[in-house]
Amino acid sequence: MSGERTYGEDLPDQVDRLVNLSDAQLELLADVRELYKDRAALERDYAAKLQALARKAAEKRSKKDSMLVVGSEPTKAWGEDTLQRSTCHIAYSQIISSILDSAQAHVNLSDALASQVVDVLKGTERRHEDAKKKQEQYFTKLLSERDRVYASRAKSKQKYDEECNEVETYRLKQERSSDDRHAERAAKQYEQQQVDMLNGKNSYLIAIAVSNKVKEKFYKEDLPALEDQFQTLHSQLITKLACIMLQAQALQKNHLDTLSGHIAAAEGKIGAISPRADQDLFIEHNIRAFMLPPDWSFEPCATHYDSGDMSVESAPKIYLQNRLTKCREKLGELTPIIDAKRRDVNQLAKMVEAYSVDPKLGSAVEASDNYLEAQHQLTFYTTSECLLSAEVETIAAALSGACFSLSASCFPFLRVTVCLKTATTPSCPRDEGDQRPHAFKSVAFSIPAACVYCKSPIWGLGKQGKTCKVCGIAVHTKCELKVPADCSGSRGTARAPASGTTSATSASVSRSSSTISKLSDSQAVSGKGTFLPAKRINSQNVVEGSEVQVLEEDDGSGWIKVADQHGGRGLVPASYIELSEGPAATAPRVATVSPPRQQGSGQFVRGIYQYQAQGPDEISVTEGGLLELTGGSTGGTNYADGWWEGIDTMGKKGIFPSNYVKRVILFVAYLLT
Repeated sequence: MSGERTYGEDLPDQVDRLVNLSDAQLELLADVRELYKDRAALERDYAAKLQALARKAAEKRSKKDSMLVVGSEPTKAWGEDTLQRSTCHIAYSQIISSILDSAQAHVNLSDALASQVVDVLKGTERRHEDAKKKQEQYFTKLLSERDRVYASRAKSKQKYDEECNEVETYRLKQERSSDDRHAERAAKQYEQQQVDMLNGKNSYLIAIAVSNKVKEKFYKEDLPALEDQFQTLHSQLITKLACIMLQAQALQKNHLDTLSGHIAAAEGKIGAISPRADQDLFIEHNIRAFMLPPDWSFEPCATHYDSGDMSVESAPKIYLQNRLTKCREKLGELTPIIDAKRRDVNQLAKMVEAYSVDPKLGSAVEASDNYLEAQHQLTFYTTSECLLSAEVETIAAALSGACFSLSASCFPFLRVTVCLKTATTPSCPRDEGDQRPHAFKSVAFSIPAACVYCKSPIWGLGKQGKTCKVCGIAVHTKCELKVPADCSGSRGTARAPASGTTSATSASVSRSSSTISKLSDSQAVSGKGTFLPAKRINSQNVVEGSEVQVLEEDDGSGWIKVADQHGGRGLVPASYIELSEGPAATAPRVATVSPPRQQGSGQFVRGIYQYQAQGPDEISVTEGGLLELTGGSTGGTNYADGWWEGIDTMGKKGIFPSNYVKRVILFVAYLLT
């Protein structure tokens, strides 16, 4: 109900006091159980011993009144009038009074109380004790998960400091180098250590963002939810206690008609027990000031001056791009699990509500236990989602600011700005790499292999390194995220245009004082979100059958830089030309422009399931792989019901099941002078 006060909103970060309240409530339950147990025995001894029992219960109650009503450390002054506002206090006082007036109880009533009250109270006490322990364990695990993330941030900070210190060490070593052989080695070591330092910095910044996200989620979502769960348990416990005590009073009323007046009075007081009213009273006397802990921020190393900006230079950017891809893959796997778990939680919540209204449908207690367990699981899933989302947001934000800007420190006389409109957004895309990830798998190297990144050997039977299942390259496990995502056989490989010509999209280039002949740090885009090295070219067309001079051969991007007979220079798809050697060893290579092997429609689909070709007229579909649809009235999507026709990345034409793929839109843009 709107306007109701809750633990999570009004008592932030007071789980310890809520646990104490649970203990007090369980002690109350134990006291009531002991009360009726003793009374069942004393019923046989009549009034004398029954009156002694009432006095004993009254003394117990007087010692615990404040704990049950206002807690162990109230923040507001209280008195006897405060205790009289507690419905539990009033009901318990009435029970003691009723006991004093019920000294003539019989053995049958004693037996009924033992079986229908004492045993039920014992079972309820045991179940709620277990529920409280689970909540405490859950809270401990929440703290552990939070502290683990905090520790990861501190570890990242320590690692970053160590890398900064190493940079200074290698820099001094480079300065002390005298001969050329050692100077070159020292320079390479210094350059590599700078890359490692920047990677450590990026990891540290990511850890800061993740810690802040987890901290915010812990104090704003997890902790209030846990306290609200305690409130639910408290409500269930007090409600159950009220029901049991009402049952005891009903037994007395049926067995002793002469005591109906006293029993009716006790019944009215017990029926007036309101967990919500008692909880509001507890909240009123335990409100404390609370403020979220401050966010963490970047702390530069004492021996290396640096700023809090993410490093998006060439080598660190590759690490960020690979890490972003992995995070998104994990996030994509986690999202359906979280959605399913949320549906389970909603369904269990409705079940608890329905069972509470109509106990004939099922056990509301069991449904409540399942509901709390599902909520706990969902919390940890959403915490994982929070971690991954924080990494994705942090890395994506850094890459967004480095899409198409050349560093002013590297080229102080040149500034390049490229704007690209995609099919999904009018803003500039993020520089997220080639998006042709390697399919690495851990491998034990019985024969040494060279790492393609650091060039050092990989050796050992303990799976020290990994190899790509598609292109076969080998890397150390620690070097996996440092290797560019440019697998030659992975999905996302750009296809040649369907026409026989190619043109480039213009970009704006502003120069301050002079021009340069080649932009080595500039980039071009091929495919949706895929980045390839760009070359300085002029916009031009090439004609089928014409001869062109090869200036730069295919570097793995699928394009070749050529010059035509009129002096025009540019890039053409490698599949559009046929290479031939010049008449002499020093003569430049020439090529003849030819059409591609297969003509496509320019429409692409991406595999969502794995499919192996079953015949010579079929082509295989790989999960995440691209296929180009063919054109014509009988090709592409018009081939047959449930089957489409397309061309794979190797140029083979064939058919495949249409429900194994989904259609995508690819755009291509190039950096021009």
